[in-house]
Amino acid sequence: MHGPIALLTERLCAAGITDVVSIDPVAGGLAATAGIARRTDGGSIFVKVFAEPSDDAFVTEAEGLDALRTLGGIVTPDVLLAGADLLVLSVLRPRPESGVFWEQLAHALARLHTSTLHPRFGWHRDNWLGRRRQVNTWHHDGFEFFAQHRLLRWLDESRVDAALSPADRSALETLCARLPELLPDKPACLTHGDLWSQNVLSAADGQPALIDPAVSYMWAEVDLAHLWTTGPPPEARVFFERYAELTSLDRDWRQRMPILQLRQHLAVIAQFDDDWGAADAVRTTVAPFRRIART
Repeated sequence: MHGPIALLTERLCAAGITDVVSIDPVAGGLAATAGIARRTDGGSIFVKVFAEPSDDAFVTEAEGLDALRTLGGIVTPDVLLAGADLLVLSVLRPRPESGVFWEQLAHALARLHTSTLHPRFGWHRDNWLGRRRQVNTWHHDGFEFFAQHRLLRWLDESRVDAALSPADRSALETLCARLPELLPDKPACLTHGDLWSQNVLSAADGQPALIDPAVSYMWAEVDLAHLWTTGPPPEARVFFERYAELTSLDRDWRQRMPILQLRQHLAVIAQFDDDWGAADAVRTTVAPFRRIART
């Protein structure tokens, strides 16, 4: 036996979980190998591994799931085991193709963002976004935090350096310097940090549930931007309408989404040979600032 199933089986056995009768691979994740393991008692568990173990990636992911649940009331899977080379969770269900489901998510996310306001930006420790460390050093200035730890930090990554021209880099730096003009000054709150549609699932009772967080105290609209710009299904339209109502978003929120999503595009470029159009998206978003940088 070779490949992802063998890797998952090997890590489970090393952790003392030896009653697995079959493993079905789970598609959708970009950074890790995952599967649903069926056990001799008829139960199932979700298993996630990285090919190369990391000291604390799964530990901080488990901590993020707990924070979303205990601080923000978000439904998350139960953490059964979190170690350097293995994460085991309870199994969730695929989300339904239902506008009602997405409206429920709007209420849950609005509650998370409005009930967890914090005086500083960051988190008490660094965690991970995919296979790259997410720097969460505390800061009182959200614009400076976003510029330094969510955008400019990616410029030293080799794939980003290869994908962006000197003019692109200069334009991004200009955009960062002008963030207070481009984005509203809003407080920090607990954010999921990697909220694209693949990370939205369903609990057994049908309630929305979230997985794969990269939590920090950050602007709420960072979560919104990730959902908005990553091809949400048609039934998700009600989510954006209801979330905007519940959080009193101004009419210009849609125009801010490309700037806020730069962080995720840069992270994708840094980690994958195929960036699925992320480099083009970055160049398009910074284009006006490239002209400014030349004048």
